[in-house]
Amino acid sequence: MRTRSGRPRRVALALVAGWGPVSSVPEEGSIAIEHELAKLPPEERGPAAAFLAAHPAGAGAPVAVVIPAYNEGPTVAAVVAAIPNELGGLATEVIVVSDGSTDATTAEAASAGALVCDIPFNRGQGLVFKLGYWLARTRGAQVIATIDADGQYEPLELERLVEPIVAGRADFVNGSRRLGTELTTDPIRHAGVIFFGGLVSVLLRQRITDPACGIRAMRANITESVRLDQPQYQTSELLIGTAMRGFRVIEVATTMLDRPEGATGTKKGPNLLYGMRFARAVLGTWRRERNAARTRLRSEKTQYS
Repeated sequence: MRTRSGRPRRVALALVAGWGPVSSVPEEGSIAIEHELAKLPPEERGPAAAFLAAHPAGAGAPVAVVIPAYNEGPTVAAVVAAIPNELGGLATEVIVVSDGSTDATTAEAASAGALVCDIPFNRGQGLVFKLGYWLARTRGAQVIATIDADGQYEPLELERLVEPIVAGRADFVNGSRRLGTELTTDPIRHAGVIFFGGLVSVLLRQRITDPACGIRAMRANITESVRLDQPQYQTSELLIGTAMRGFRVIEVATTMLDRPEGATGTKKGPNLLYGMRFARAVLGTWRRERNAARTRLRSEKTQYS
């Protein structure tokens, strides 16, 4: 197995802060994976099975960077190639889930060294993220990071998101352009980040400055523990669900660039429509998690009464 730089990857890793080496999946594990594959939506089963046939379960790196991509052929290869082979002192692999791309996204990502799962239909970023998380966990990832395929985030900054998790200081690390640098030129989007940061901070009773940031890292088990329903706006859903379930959430400064020359246009739609949909995702997730917490509390009171 070779890395994105062409150097052989070290499969056996020394223990780093309790993070162990990846091990192979026993036969009973393969049966369990077949069972989990059957639970996937029909349109995902074939591509996921093909992905695991090419990149076996349990044989992955401790850190996986999951990248959703829809027609990002002009930029995805540069993003993948710039991701370090190690993050937080642990070997790192890149998983790109192509969301029904009709351009060269799949080929470009694979040529840059990514492991690619090619979904034939466009399903939405939230659903593609959910599949990518499952693939990463099945491969054996203990930490999952995310970054967009459009080149607006700095891949080298993934280190500052993964390191606090490996060191045991956090469970979920959210990037923040407001704590760092924002070089985009859309004042309405900038105002929206400030507004939603304030709203989410009030709802969570914790300061969150950038609930829409696309560069993040988390313990892999979070993506299984937190309910993920959003087909598109899953960034805020995962952040809010993680915080409300008691995981340790911190933010670190990151950079957001303007779209590089030649990049495809934004797929988020007009600002007003995007804002309304994002608000619905934020408030809907908060209500859902609040109700779930109340249900758990009543159940605990009943159990011990």
